[in-house]
Amino acid sequence: MTTDRKAGRPSLAQVAALSGVSIKTASRALAGEPRVAADTRSRVRDAADQLGYRLNGVARELRRGASTSTLVGLLIGDLANPFYSRLAGGLERELRMRGLQLITASTDEDPEWERRLADALLERRVRGLVIASTATEHAHLAAEHHHGIPFVFVDRPPVALAVDSVLLDNHHGARQAGAHLTAVGHRRIGVVGDLSRLSTHRDRLDGFVDAMRAAGVANWADYLVENAHDVATAERAVLALLGRAPAPTALFTMNNRITLGALRALRGHPAPPALVGFDEVDLGDVLGVSVVAHDPEEMGQRAARLLLDRIDGHRGPARQVVIPTRLLARGSGERPPASPATTAGS
Repeated sequence: MTTDRKAGRPSLAQVAALSGVSIKTASRALAGEPRVAADTRSRVRDAADQLGYRLNGVARELRRGASTSTLVGLLIGDLANPFYSRLAGGLERELRMRGLQLITASTDEDPEWERRLADALLERRVRGLVIASTATEHAHLAAEHHHGIPFVFVDRPPVALAVDSVLLDNHHGARQAGAHLTAVGHRRIGVVGDLSRLSTHRDRLDGFVDAMRAAGVANWADYLVENAHDVATAERAVLALLGRAPAPTALFTMNNRITLGALRALRGHPAPPALVGFDEVDLGDVLGVSVVAHDPEEMGQRAARLLLDRIDGHRGPARQVVIPTRLLARGSGERPPASPATTAGS
């Protein structure tokens, strides 16, 4: 039997007819119910595969009276970013043990697209929603939260919405990076940051500024570049900083994508500045890149546990989990200023 692709999606009735069973039996076989003979189940599944038929899981659960599906939504800024892929991995492994499935979508750091994606997932009755938000406020989710849909915010905190969150200790990590560089003797430190509206950028900049104040470095803002959101923009920003007179003797790159851009800019440099990046980078240990490290998988795991706790009925006040950071000194951040003359302009 062949199907006409222009005729629309195949129906359960067609599967039943092809396999020679009733519609009810076909439905039970495809749903994996135990009271179906093995040969019947195999025949029905073969017919479904031949026709390209798949059960509508959400519709099936709604018919059974469930108000939600087995899906959990995750909204992240960039699917290509290793930070988010590791976070999603930790989240998914925890959810899988409870029979829940993760569906992930990228907002491309666009607040309006984030809102549209959240609405689309909520319309599909997801069991819960985990968000690495790019928006500056989240009051529009309050009604869904009031109706019992659990939300957990990761990496960036909720604004105008009292829900659980799992965040990094951004301030402490950035302060560590700044103090590390000044301890080596640097005073002209180029800082390359992400979108200035993001809370992670602001928290990391505040931590770095605290380190500069503690070291008596007053002109830190002279070497600050913001809104370097991707690798190419970061590379251009670092090249521009290196072209300054006097140039910075060190760099603090405030996320993994920016660090990659900096590494590209420093290729072949005869006397590269010291470099400390925030977030681990691929092959960072091999390349000797000093970083402020943390565990994105732990962030995902902790987020999943908070979400599952809410699904199980916990109704307490909003909770915040903070994931610690640690500085890994691998060589790039330990290079001293090139010479006393180079640092004289601070």
